[in-house]
Amino acid sequence: MPNLQPYADPTYFFYLLVALAPLAIGLYFGKRFVWYEILVSLAFIFLIFDTGHYVNQGIAILVYSIWQFCLVSFYSAYRKTKNANWVFYLMVALSILPITMVRFGAIGVFKPEFTLLGFLGISYLTFRSTGMIIETRDGAIKEFKPIMFLRFMLFMPTLSSGPIDRYTRFAGDAGSVPERTDYIDMLGYAVKSFFLGFVYKFILSYYFGQIVYPFFQSLAMGDNHHGFSWWLIGVAYSYGMYLFFDFAGYSRFAIATSYVMGIKSPINFNQPYRAHNIKDFWNRWHMSLSFWFRDFVFMRFSFMVMRKKWIKNRTTVSNLGYLVNMMVMGLWHGLTWYYIVYALLHGTGMIVNDAWLRFKKKHRDQIPHNKFTEVFAIFLTFNFVMLTFLVFCGFLDKFWFHH
Repeated sequence: MPNLQPYADPTYFFYLLVALAPLAIGLYFGKRFVWYEILVSLAFIFLIFDTGHYVNQGIAILVYSIWQFCLVSFYSAYRKTKNANWVFYLMVALSILPITMVRFGAIGVFKPEFTLLGFLGISYLTFRSTGMIIETRDGAIKEFKPIMFLRFMLFMPTLSSGPIDRYTRFAGDAGSVPERTDYIDMLGYAVKSFFLGFVYKFILSYYFGQIVYPFFQSLAMGDNHHGFSWWLIGVAYSYGMYLFFDFAGYSRFAIATSYVMGIKSPINFNQPYRAHNIKDFWNRWHMSLSFWFRDFVFMRFSFMVMRKKWIKNRTTVSNLGYLVNMMVMGLWHGLTWYYIVYALLHGTGMIVNDAWLRFKKKHRDQIPHNKFTEVFAIFLTFNFVMLTFLVFCGFLDKFWFHH
């Protein structure tokens, strides 16, 4: 049996298009073959984890899915008659327990064996299951449907790296069949996304990631730097371009595949390097992730602080919320100093941005707003983001401490 890593080579796309053809034909004629869709997802998941060290990951995803199934089904049944806070918090804690053990196991806090719980896509499946528990608490999810839960959790196109969908949105698409004209438009968007994904991931990402980025890394490491090298600027910008094209290309493939399957997975990138400020950047960059954290971390933290009257000043609450939100996001990426510093830089950037907007509002007559100021805002935001990517990429750890 072949081992197929998601969107990695032409072989994967060949098998993918052959497998999707019956689904596409069925949807074109107004039929959704649910069981065939499930079999396709399971088959491709099996082919990801069918050889070598991937087998352990395959076992882990099976155990993990059973664990999350039990948690979500139990809480759904419980929520119909009761709503104790401690039960909700316990369910959320148990839902994120596997990825927490993986993260801490990776740095040696727990036994290294805990890292065996990890598998390709555990972060994104955690967002799905934890989000379901939160939406069940809020009343957005009224009923637990076992088959729909498994279709949502193990939806093959977005399994390994998102985009992060919401259960209510996914179930709406998966439980219906698009009109023929709508589906033809979806296929057109899918074809466009496939081609754009190929350009992004296999041309531009390769160029920046395999040629330009290593070139500047080698120059920086070879420099007698004494803690700094001008080549670090090249490292930052080449990594930023590589990261965007690689991740945006992957996201395009995932969205294209889901559209062929009649599911409108959310877009993940919307010209992020044209953002006017850092908040606008996070409304354009890895959007499904940033919106998840906005809704389930920032908004809930801010609401809780205001409701309990721990802090009365709304500006202070928002500022603290930015830091908490970005810190949680940084820790989600990994328990390393550079992810934490990156998170603090972006959280601080949001605080400064809000302070500037308040100042600008009070002095709107003295501060110009025109094409030049808009271009300058984009330029400033772009360079701030790129320089923080120098921290995020982890190269400084090697440059400063392991040279």
